[in-house]
Amino acid sequence: MRGGGGLNDAVLAAARGWLGTPYRHQASVKGEGADCLGLVRGVWREVVGEEPEAPPPYRADWAEVGGEETLLQAARRRLVEVAVERARPGDVLLFRMSEGCPVKHCAILSADDGPERRMIHAYWGRSVVESWMGPWWRRRLVAAFRWPATKED
Repeated sequence: MRGGGGLNDAVLAAARGWLGTPYRHQASVKGEGADCLGLVRGVWREVVGEEPEAPPPYRADWAEVGGEETLLQAARRRLVEVAVERARPGDVLLFRMSEGCPVKHCAILSADDGPERRMIHAYWGRSVVESWMGPWWRRRLVAAFRWPATKED
């Protein structure tokens, strides 16, 4: 499924199918377990096709001890970067959890209407959830990306 809003609609439908999947570090199996990257990888497989690259093994504290922008660099290789303020539902969002640390968290924007944006993401210690992007999350948002087939805006 490719093209404009149709692809983003398919991304949202696929992401919502992951809601309730338990949080599992490095996992990417709908209904069984996923972390934030595993959710995006699983949606990629459902909507775009085969994953273009396998993620390297990573510890839960990889961003705090590694210092490399591994997640941001991978997103720039495989997705189409857009200005954060131009992100629309279905786009991938990246967050820097601590000042001076690499980007570590990713989510899929699920709504941008009303007083707050919402996102679907794997929440550590819980599950894949849809939550509000309150001030805490908005301060940490550093990049937004479209899926590879949605280069138009």
